[in-house]
Amino acid sequence: MQAIMTSSKGQLTWQEVPDVAPGDGEVVIKVSAAGVNRADLLQAAGKYPPPPGASEILGLEVSGTIERLGDGVTGWQVGQPVCALLAGGGYAQYVAVPAGQVMPVPDTVSLHHAAALPEVACTVWSNLVMTAHLRAGQWLLIHGGASGIGTHGIQVGRALGCRVAITAGSKNKLDLCAELGAEVTIDYHDEDFVERVRAESGGAGADVILDIMGAAYLDRNVDALAPDGRLVIIGMQGGVKAELNIGKLLGKRGGVIATALRSRPVSGPSSKSEIVTEVIANVWPMIADGQVRPIIGAEFDIEQAGAAHELLNSGEVSGKILLRVAD
Repeated sequence: MQAIMTSSKGQLTWQEVPDVAPGDGEVVIKVSAAGVNRADLLQAAGKYPPPPGASEILGLEVSGTIERLGDGVTGWQVGQPVCALLAGGGYAQYVAVPAGQVMPVPDTVSLHHAAALPEVACTVWSNLVMTAHLRAGQWLLIHGGASGIGTHGIQVGRALGCRVAITAGSKNKLDLCAELGAEVTIDYHDEDFVERVRAESGGAGADVILDIMGAAYLDRNVDALAPDGRLVIIGMQGGVKAELNIGKLLGKRGGVIATALRSRPVSGPSSKSEIVTEVIANVWPMIADGQVRPIIGAEFDIEQAGAAHELLNSGEVSGKILLRVAD
């Protein structure tokens, strides 16, 4: 089979690699499309090695059809259209994945576009609902509202009956977020998100904040929290170290939580399989009734993976970037 391999200089090349076979409890998927994520950029640059035992090939999500079933797999059939959450290996013609991380393709989504769902759906649901316990009527603030996670999070927040505020960096991105249901859109270049969120929420602040920035936003995020609010940090684009004012956090009875998806175990409590089951049960119906849809910002042929990485790194794209592997 062929896959994208990374050279010592970070160059991405489509080349022959050993075939994959399903282990016990795994399926092999013939890949139609793969989603591009910021973790892929970090791994290609040598800054984010895959978890122990995971494929060295890039790619954390795919869509395609089941090619082979491993021993012990039930509930899936060869030829069935699926999408899947991976620990690696998605930039390839075939990938082996635990059956618990496989999801049916929603009827309202094309096979190719389904590759845009696993990573964002699992990230958003596990953090906003399973971890931060977001519920109807609460205020949700999402940083990076026009990103893949942001565009999905806006729609899920609205489907849950929440009021959604976002930050983004251009008029086009702010307009897209408003179209998806964000009622408060904040240009981080020239507006203080703390003051705006407080003003819009009647002085209370955000009940849940989903943050991709990390250190650079930590102090202001605590300021923006409502009493009993939860700040969930899922990225470090703004650095890894910052000073936390514990007095402010105590005053708000606030929580600061940092989570990661890729390093979770396959099964058991807080596992990928548990999250996937929750997503199928709760998010897939939102997709079926049109409340949530994948937002695709760009598509490239798999041989153009390098160009796809450059686009994501530029910050000029909204929504997800996909790599087309097969027709």
